[in-house]
Amino acid sequence: MLMRRRTIALPWAAGYGLARTLLALGTLGTLAFSDSASLFREVATVGQYPLCRGVTGAGAFCLVSPDHFEAMRWACCLVLVIAASGWRPRYTAIPHAYVAFSVFTGISIPDGGDQITWILTLLLVLVAVGDPRRWHWQPQPRPDETASRRTWALIGVSAITLARIQMSVLYFQSCVAKLPHAEWADGSALYYWINNHAFGAPGWLRPALNAVAENPVGVAALTWSPLVLEIVLAAALLLPQRVRWMLLPVGVLFHLGIAVVMGLWSFAFAMWAGLLLLLTPYGHDPRLALPRRRQKRATSCPEPTVPAHNEAEQPVHS
Repeated sequence: MLMRRRTIALPWAAGYGLARTLLALGTLGTLAFSDSASLFREVATVGQYPLCRGVTGAGAFCLVSPDHFEAMRWACCLVLVIAASGWRPRYTAIPHAYVAFSVFTGISIPDGGDQITWILTLLLVLVAVGDPRRWHWQPQPRPDETASRRTWALIGVSAITLARIQMSVLYFQSCVAKLPHAEWADGSALYYWINNHAFGAPGWLRPALNAVAENPVGVAALTWSPLVLEIVLAAALLLPQRVRWMLLPVGVLFHLGIAVVMGLWSFAFAMWAGLLLLLTPYGHDPRLALPRRRQKRATSCPEPTVPAHNEAEQPVHS
C-alpha cells in the first residue's frame, strides 16, 4: 500500500538568518547611537519612561534603577551584536526578542520600526528554537525523519507564514489609512512631508526634492507611487514568485528612500527584514553563488526520470 508523502520546506537557511540580523542591527543602532538621557525621558501627560506598568514592567530597563540604564543599554547592545552575528540562533533568539520587547516598551518615543521588530523577532523565536545550526549563515541541515525535526520544521514554516501575513496586513493598512486624507488624495502629501521640520528631508537633499515636489506632476508621482507599491506588496502573497523577486529590490529602495529622507533607519531595517520574509521562498539562501550553480546544473544535466530528493524539504508522513 502506497503512503502519501507531503513535504514542507525546511525554514532554517541563511535567508531567515539575514532577516534576524537586520532586525538586530536596527535595534542596535537605536541603542548604540542614543544615550540613556535621550531614550528615557518624561513625556507630557504620560509620565517618566520607562513606565514599568503591567506587562511593560518585565522589560530590561525596569529591572534596574535609572543610575544603571547605561550599563543595561550596553548589555542589550552586546546581546544584539551576538544575535546579529548569527551564532547559535536557538540560544540567542529569546534574548534577542526580550531586548526588542524592552526597547519597544521602555523608550519614550518608539517608532513603528520598534513595534515591527518586536513582533517579527517574537515570531522568529519559533523558527530559531528548532534551528540546529551553529551559525544561521550555514547551509540548511540535512533533513531527517525524526518526529521532532518534522515538528520544529512545521512550527518554523508556520511562524514565517504568520510573519508574511503580518507584513501583508501592515502594507494594506498603511495604504488604506492614507486614502481618506485630502493631501494623499490630491497628490500633494509628499510636498508637506519633504518640508516638515521634524521628519522632513535633510537640508542637503531638500533643494533637489523640492525641484520635483514643486512640479504638479512630480509631486503627484512622489505621493501616489508609494500607495501603488504598498498595495502591490500587500497582495504579494497572491503573486507568482518571479514577481515577488522583482518586488524585493523595489521595496528595499523604497524603504532606503524613507530612511534617507526622514531619518527612520530603525524602521528601514525592520521593513527590510519583513520584506525578506514576505517575498522570498521558505528556506531561501541569499548567497549569489547558489542561483548560478542551479542554472548551470539545469543547462548541463539532463532532467532525471525519477524525482530527485530535495534537501530543502522535510518529509511529513500521513
